[in-house]
Amino acid sequence: MHAVTPADQAPDRPLLDEIERYYDAAPRSSARAEDFGPLTLFVRAADTGWHYYARPTLGHDGPAATAEDVRRVLERQRELGAPEAFEWVAERNPALRAAVEAAGLTVHEHPLLVLGPQDESVAAPITAERTEVRVLAADAPELAQAVAVPHVAFGAPGTAIGAAGADELAASTATLTADGGVARIAQRISDGVTVQAAALEDGTVLCSGQYNPVGPVGEVVGVGTLPSARRRGLGLAVTAALVAHARANGVRTVFLSASDEDVARIYRRAGFRPFATALIAEAASPRA
Repeated sequence: MHAVTPADQAPDRPLLDEIERYYDAAPRSSARAEDFGPLTLFVRAADTGWHYYARPTLGHDGPAATAEDVRRVLERQRELGAPEAFEWVAERNPALRAAVEAAGLTVHEHPLLVLGPQDESVAAPITAERTEVRVLAADAPELAQAVAVPHVAFGAPGTAIGAAGADELAASTATLTADGGVARIAQRISDGVTVQAAALEDGTVLCSGQYNPVGPVGEVVGVGTLPSARRRGLGLAVTAALVAHARANGVRTVFLSASDEDVARIYRRAGFRPFATALIAEAASPRA
């Protein structure tokens, strides 16, 4: 299946270019860029933290990337022990898919949704008495759980209610605290490059997510709900809180990539509209 832009909402070039500039700028707060001509590989700057990806070089005006260009990047990723991963927007670089697939990678499509300057966001209040949604400071005692919840959530994909709950959250929180993951997010919050929001009930984080601002653009990432607390509107509420914070702090365009159409429907309830298709390429199977 190939990416198809919604017929009634073809992406406008200025907004597409704005998002493309964001994709190039955002990793640079914690990664270095390596030049591969039509492709750029972002390499994490420390031994801990996110492993980044390769993507089309911003402003490249030469020939489009070939399968051989992709293989050169793959060799470098293997040398670094980094994931073999490429990310890009289908409508912005349509020819890259063929080169990536020819190099042996599998491409996955994800709906890309946007709240542009002209779009109205939708508030999502929580009505349960003991539940609140708030943006967390770097020293918030709930931050460790907020960092851990998406890891538990993404371990049980989908939107159905699941069994994973307090025990799994405690284990993930301990792991991420010990390996520096929580401290890294705290530093990013202090540096102003990440904003973390969480839905809490009786002192426990049930859902959390982030947005990462770069100038007037921000991407919502990592929104996840503890499987045992799903289908209560918590993901929508956290997303709405992130959007409200972003717009109150000068971010005029907010976008995100949903894992699938079921998840995209949740974000549409917050005011996001279908805009384009995010493509993520990875190795078809683990290397021997």
